[in-house]
Amino acid sequence: MQIISSKKELKLFVDRTIQNKMKIGFVPTMGALHQGHLSLISHSLIETDITISSIFVNPTQFNNSDDLKNYPRNLKKDFAMLEKAGCHVVFTPPEKEMYPEKDDRTFNFDGIDAIMEGEHRPGHFTGVAQIVSKLFDAVNPHKAFFGQKDFQQVAIIKKMVEKLNYKVEIVACPIIREPNGLAMSSRNQLLTNKHREAAPLINKILKSSLQKIHSFNNIEQIKNWVINEINKSPLLKVEYFEIVDTKTLKKIEHIQSHNCFTGCIAVWAGKIRLIDNIIYNY
Repeated sequence: MQIISSKKELKLFVDRTIQNKMKIGFVPTMGALHQGHLSLISHSLIETDITISSIFVNPTQFNNSDDLKNYPRNLKKDFAMLEKAGCHVVFTPPEKEMYPEKDDRTFNFDGIDAIMEGEHRPGHFTGVAQIVSKLFDAVNPHKAFFGQKDFQQVAIIKKMVEKLNYKVEIVACPIIREPNGLAMSSRNQLLTNKHREAAPLINKILKSSLQKIHSFNNIEQIKNWVINEINKSPLLKVEYFEIVDTKTLKKIEHIQSHNCFTGCIAVWAGKIRLIDNIIYNY
């Protein structure tokens, strides 16, 4: 596995790969890797010829300076995991390499950035689009792989690809969960023992809502039930739970008018913010 830290060196590798008519798969990460990330590597290895992963903790997508400072970092462990998984190249640029000057770009996401994560984390998706576009420019991938846990982020990136006319296929891969149902996340490392024990309730209640949906008369009843059930735990506090059309991300008002919609949730487990989602097929 090659470790590359400069865009210039990466371009030489990418150009040579494309000249050899090999397809590039790309898995962008912020490090602190887990089996969810490695599942994306596996998908890329199956679907493309060369897999490149990046490790870069992007400062522009954090609207909380403490969150940025406390974000877990362990490059040595990450390198070992990527090499064992079969990744061909890992791109680990310093901040100055990706942001030699301030990036003031804004993006038009047709409003899907104004709800849920966008509403509660102002500027987050602008930062995501800034770094992902820079990485796409550097890697020039045929396919890029993202986890479905970040449901709204995947939609944002697809919208960015459409608006900026990138020739890359965005592949959304299934959520990987711990044995207790908790969605794998780098932030899980920061949970206290008691909050880690409580956190699987999030997925448990979301799954229970699948069976209960037919007994509810409207969307608000579903939302209120999920929020109240999770908030019964003194260790968890729901920040939001929204139910949106799976394709458009627009909030839905009537169950009967949609055959597929998604419930997206953010929950505070102490000082750690966790997100998850579930797809309802009606």
